[in-house]
Amino acid sequence: MTIITLILALIMFVGLVVIHELGHFFAARKGGVEVEEFGLGFPPKAWGKKLSSGLLFTINWLPLGGFVRLKGEHDSARSKGSFGAASLSVKVKIMLAGVAVNLTAAYFLMTFLALVGMPKIIDDQFTVKNDTKIIRNDIFIGAVEEGSPAQRANMLERDRIISIESNGAKTWVANASELPQITKMAAGKEVSIAVVRAGKELSLKTTLRTEEEVLDSKSTNKPVGYLGVSPAEYTLLRSTWSAPVVAAGVIKQLTTQTFVGLGKAVWNIARGHGKQASEQVAGPVSIFILLKDSSAIGPQLTIMIIAIISLTLAIMNILPIPALDGGRLFVTLLYHKILKKPLSQEMEEKIHGTGFLVLLALMAVITLVDIRRL
Repeated sequence: MTIITLILALIMFVGLVVIHELGHFFAARKGGVEVEEFGLGFPPKAWGKKLSSGLLFTINWLPLGGFVRLKGEHDSARSKGSFGAASLSVKVKIMLAGVAVNLTAAYFLMTFLALVGMPKIIDDQFTVKNDTKIIRNDIFIGAVEEGSPAQRANMLERDRIISIESNGAKTWVANASELPQITKMAAGKEVSIAVVRAGKELSLKTTLRTEEEVLDSKSTNKPVGYLGVSPAEYTLLRSTWSAPVVAAGVIKQLTTQTFVGLGKAVWNIARGHGKQASEQVAGPVSIFILLKDSSAIGPQLTIMIIAIISLTLAIMNILPIPALDGGRLFVTLLYHKILKKPLSQEMEEKIHGTGFLVLLALMAVITLVDIRRL
């Protein structure tokens, strides 16, 4: 299952990169700029083929993204069909095309989810109340306390809790907030807990903690629960006519949260709090684990994560970071609108080359942080 998930995660990431680069590709062709190479991954080159149109298609060894190489892509180039010779408006359209495609992909995926059932991932997630219906509300185990009754019963993360039976009386668990009260009513007693794991229903027996044990723990730095689990709800919300509006509303919320999170990360770095900043970012390892976990819960959650990644790609590429689309756009506009001159090839290579190296180093650090979280 892990290998399959890894392959699917790689296909998903490559797919998002491909549509991003296709945005640049078609915008360049429409603007009269020649595309010399379309590459998946970053060099060194693993394989390449020159098409009849003259376009070189390559697959490269570093699966960290992709690129479109344009003729004369330096701002100072002036040969016919080159990026440098294009008008400023054409350059802006080319640089923003990838962002537009990723944003559009996220919007259509979320519209589809709103129609079939969108996972609730934000407490106050945007909905149109008179056109929203809860079609699924499952209670999963988010975490299991060490040495708890849940651990003794061999309960595992992502088990779906169905009911709890004590003294012949069965209580169905409808939402996560009910679980503490249900277990409190059976404090110190043996219970049978019905869970679903990998599609199979299991009956797990354990004896809950007593009320005295739970109350005494509250005066320590390690309070415990009767069962010893952290429950998590998985809710699907379905809309009909309002699906496009819901998609736009959720994208707005996620975009705001992303900028707030980035702001906090930058602020923590500026204050020298690198640990807090690292907790607010996720790299390829975390994304893989997230996709692996989501596939065990439901396809809608996997699609939601893909949509969020596409939205994140759009957001990151609009930021004025050298080597990314937003950085290239910012530097180009700075030189054309303020300095009133084209950006020299030497200066452009210094700015974006340095930015690219910083991004690679940052990706390496984030990946190491991901691994340490495991």
